[in-house]
Amino acid sequence: MFEKVLIANRGEIALRIHRACREMGIKTVAVHSTADADAMHVRLANESVCIGPPAASESYLNIPAIISACEITGADAVHPGYGFLSENARFADILKAHDITFIGPSGDHIRLMGDKIQAKITAKELGIPVVPGSDGAITTDDQAYKVAEETGYPVLVKAAAGGGGRGMKVARSREELSSALSTARSEAKAAFGDDALYMEKYLGQPRHIEVQVIADSHGNVAHLGERDCSLQRRHQKVLEECPSPALNAQQRAEIGGIVARAIKKLGYLGVGTVEFLYENGEFFFIEMNTRLQVEHPITEAVTGIDLVREQIRIAAGMEMSFRQEDVEFSGHAVECRINAEDPRTFAPSPGTVKDFHTPGGLGVRVDSAVYSGYRIPPYYDSLIGKLVVSGRNRNECLMRLRRTLHEFVIDGIKTTIPLFQDLVNEPDFMNGEYHIHWLEDFLKQKS
Repeated sequence: MFEKVLIANRGEIALRIHRACREMGIKTVAVHSTADADAMHVRLANESVCIGPPAASESYLNIPAIISACEITGADAVHPGYGFLSENARFADILKAHDITFIGPSGDHIRLMGDKIQAKITAKELGIPVVPGSDGAITTDDQAYKVAEETGYPVLVKAAAGGGGRGMKVARSREELSSALSTARSEAKAAFGDDALYMEKYLGQPRHIEVQVIADSHGNVAHLGERDCSLQRRHQKVLEECPSPALNAQQRAEIGGIVARAIKKLGYLGVGTVEFLYENGEFFFIEMNTRLQVEHPITEAVTGIDLVREQIRIAAGMEMSFRQEDVEFSGHAVECRINAEDPRTFAPSPGTVKDFHTPGGLGVRVDSAVYSGYRIPPYYDSLIGKLVVSGRNRNECLMRLRRTLHEFVIDGIKTTIPLFQDLVNEPDFMNGEYHIHWLEDFLKQKS
């Protein structure tokens, strides 16, 4: 087992990793920018190293500074969390070259799944159902018109190196396709330095369903069910629940089995999430995230399995602590992403938290690194906490969620809590009848 783990991240996920390490008797090293000198994970870690100024490019994305911090402190492993360097294959390769364990998959697997075109081809080869569309990159407009005619309009043009909705355009006709291609190319080039595009059939009102998988180096693979992440704004998840109200036990076992077999065939190591669009009883592969997800706590809530602990065990060469047959799904869980944003305009709201009180009680978990007096810096993602609520069934869970949202106090800044207070009283949400466009339609009606 590792003696010392360096946490190459910040905020609530850095604290989450620290907690798992401490429970396992592993010492932790917190790296931080000058803006995060007072952060909770920095205060709690065994050691801390300042790695640069506030800008992420000069601190949390600064690979030489992180390697130096490992060497100074003698850290023998690095946990990247999510975001920043978590899906940077070069970072994983450099750590390996320095004999430091990267707590995650191999650089080759990160590279493979980071290329959206190659990921789709690989998924198809592994027996995972994919959205009809182009077999590879679209290089000419004529090629795009041909694919569109074969799949039928509307079509979705996507950046091969994309993420977060950038470089993504919908075309409902041949005329729209031409401008969608040029706009997506320029967006992709600006955001990712790569203007490669691919195309897929655009699904009208699908749900966003993702399957959690885990694999060790001893040939053990398991899926931990699915999460429904359909409540999104600008392709960013806002609220997730587990299990999905749209699936039954048979569908869960079927798609989970397909994914687990594929992951085993791939020779994947660690935790990963395979994301799908789900419409009319069919699953269509979108992408695979080769890291821990923001929404991992709801899977932990219904399975009782600590995913970060398992990540660390697997990276250390140990077996998973369970098998597929040991996995039992119990109850229902919902996660609300609490952002430091205006709940109506979603404009960032950094500043000093004057008062901070988290809800409690049975089935309530708050993952947050915020405390009273903490100053939220303006340089990073606006996520400041995750409210995770579970119950014996979905109805109990939603009743509990309604109660906890009224208990949660964050003063001094604006947060998205009022948005969730509205959502929990919406009949469509309460009945589980929503899709990936539902939230944006709801927000338009409210404005």
